[in-house]
Amino acid sequence: MSTATAVPTSAGRGPVTELFLGGGRARRVTWLLVGLLVLFSAVRVISGQQALTSSSTFGATLLLAVPLLLVALGGLFAERAGVVNIGLEGMMILGTWGAGWAGYQWGWVGALAGGALFGALGGLVHAVATVTFGVDHVVSGVAINILAAGVVRFLSELLYTDNAAGGGVTQSPPLSSSPPRLSLPVLSSGPDLLGDLESRHWFLVSDLAGLLRGVSNEVGVLTVLAVLMVPAAYLVLWRTAFGLRLRSCGENPAAADSLGVPVYRLKYIAVVISGMLAGLGGVFLVFIANIYREGQTNGRGFIGLAALIFGNWRPGGLAAGAGLFGFADALQLRSRTAVVALLLLVAVILVGVAIWQATRRRYVQAVIAVAFGAAALAGFLTIDQLPPGIVSFTPHLTTLLVLSLASQRLRPPKADGLVYRRGEH
Repeated sequence: MSTATAVPTSAGRGPVTELFLGGGRARRVTWLLVGLLVLFSAVRVISGQQALTSSSTFGATLLLAVPLLLVALGGLFAERAGVVNIGLEGMMILGTWGAGWAGYQWGWVGALAGGALFGALGGLVHAVATVTFGVDHVVSGVAINILAAGVVRFLSELLYTDNAAGGGVTQSPPLSSSPPRLSLPVLSSGPDLLGDLESRHWFLVSDLAGLLRGVSNEVGVLTVLAVLMVPAAYLVLWRTAFGLRLRSCGENPAAADSLGVPVYRLKYIAVVISGMLAGLGGVFLVFIANIYREGQTNGRGFIGLAALIFGNWRPGGLAAGAGLFGFADALQLRSRTAVVALLLLVAVILVGVAIWQATRRRYVQAVIAVAFGAAALAGFLTIDQLPPGIVSFTPHLTTLLVLSLASQRLRPPKADGLVYRRGEH
């Protein structure tokens, strides 16, 4: 008996909507995105912080969001198959080293292959530990994070003792070739119309021009591939028999096994794919620096895992989470004063939350939201520039705040993290 039976689609539910929310809410999503752009534009005008919606900020956002997106997609495959992958950071570390080692010998194509291979090997170790030997998933993931850092240092000391680049064992020689960069036609060719509109600082129009200009110029080939992987992951996991079987392993592996689904094999495949995608996230970091450096990931594997949780284990949702965390990181790099403008944005959002809670007669939550909103507004009015330590912590603080707000509506796979043994359930 096979589980490849087509799942009926509910009325009003289309592929694009399924990609983001899994329901018929496309119009609400569209209005939400428009509302966010209007809100950002209004905050930019009131605060005078042009960097808030500049093309350079959006370009940096795309650059910083891609590794998080790839890691989150890797976590999606593993956790949809029922394997918690805390080891994404370690697999990303392995990917950076593999990309640096292969990249200086065979160029950017070799870096892609090397990073994906090393990340996949990390995923294979995690699969052997969790699927075959039944090790607790969190324990195995933490062990891989620790092991990966030690392994890459050992390999560096073994192979980079005569590093001509002068970095010693902490970095690789530069890549022998760089990946090609693309620019979208029409938006990036000819007269810089978008740049002219952005420089006028008009309400909404300039912000939209900055967004389009930032994401259309000099885009790396891996960036394009990463963006295309979002709909590809949705199609594979939700529109194919393979994806249906894989997700059944994360929801009810005993029932799937009784229907002839090869649960162990699919878990292995999912975790190896997870490691490969996390390794590609490390490759992207190497492409940015054109070199491998020790400690290059800087905790991005954990932030990618947070983006996955924020996105409720959906491809579109995790893409939004990666974009949010990438924006917070890009803004603190572009302008320390522009980060203060986020306090005004937080204040406006919290006031909206308070009004929504009050309409639902949740007065305690409404009062708390108003109090925190007032504190954020006071901070915006009184603080000119945040200390460097707080500014650099902005992406991590954003991660904590978003996860705390989204935690009440999360629905992970039912068998996520459970050790499965045939005949024991």
